[in-house]
Amino acid sequence: MDSVTQAVLGAAVGETALGRRVGAKAPLWGAVLGTLPDLDVLYPFADPVSAFTWHRGPSHSLFVLAALTPLVVWLILKLHPGSSEQRRGWYRLVLMVFGTHVLLDCFTVYGTQALWPLPVPPVGWSTIFIIDPLYTLPLAAGVLAALLLRRSPTRAWRLNMAGLAVSSLYLAWSAGAKLHADHEVRAILAREGVHYEHLQTQPTPFNTVLWRVVGVNGDRYFEGLWSLASPEKGLTLTYYDHRPELLTGIDGSPAVQRLQWFTRGLYRVVQDDQGVVIGDLRMGMEPDYVFAFRVAETSNPHPSPIVPERIRTEPDFGRLRALWERI
Repeated sequence: MDSVTQAVLGAAVGETALGRRVGAKAPLWGAVLGTLPDLDVLYPFADPVSAFTWHRGPSHSLFVLAALTPLVVWLILKLHPGSSEQRRGWYRLVLMVFGTHVLLDCFTVYGTQALWPLPVPPVGWSTIFIIDPLYTLPLAAGVLAALLLRRSPTRAWRLNMAGLAVSSLYLAWSAGAKLHADHEVRAILAREGVHYEHLQTQPTPFNTVLWRVVGVNGDRYFEGLWSLASPEKGLTLTYYDHRPELLTGIDGSPAVQRLQWFTRGLYRVVQDDQGVVIGDLRMGMEPDYVFAFRVAETSNPHPSPIVPERIRTEPDFGRLRALWERI
């Protein structure tokens, strides 16, 4: 999720863990620690593909964060020696904030390398869009109430818990909606004889009602929309060309292998005026994808690997209106 949501979630979890004992320090430290793992974006990676695929890597590993916890607690107690009797509580707070940060990111399509350094792909359940106000606002309301009612610790704690409960129920709803969308989409594809090697359903921006469907099969990929609000409209797919043969001769390059691994096969290969481009089909919509990288320049007889370049496109905000109409 976005860093603002993670900070608010950290504050809510911090208040839940220790707010009645140490006051406003608990949600404030929760907000700080909820933001900390996302600071890996400041690391100067060697190239854009490394930055893309190593974000939410070691900084989001449950093993790394567990090892870091004693150091964080030591720092907190150094800064707040008056709360040293709450050492166990601070451990609980830090572990809960780190753990919920990683868990929430697992619900997004980007995924999280929660088990790094184990050689497993990122965990990404794609049940909620990376920014969803319906998840964030209840959390923010609960945290704000807790901060304003500091003189009534029990009441502040309960209101914060209420906000956390509502947001958690919404997250659970997103998982149920995802399962239902998966079931319905796969049934439609089976009836229509649509074959695929890789398939994913994911929520469109800012909602869990309209679901985008993307699949890859050989030298084609397809995209469509399916809505919980209007299932009778079914699923209309649009097909596009995919040219994996362009990777011949460069399929052993680290950038190509890293992108294939990170996207779980949901990528497209195209050729532009300057070379070979790999785009992550999970983030964006045709023809604009948030993460696309030129990985080779065109030459004879085969493309030659280059230091990857990220290709940026201007966001099409008019698409949001079209998505709303489809919902």
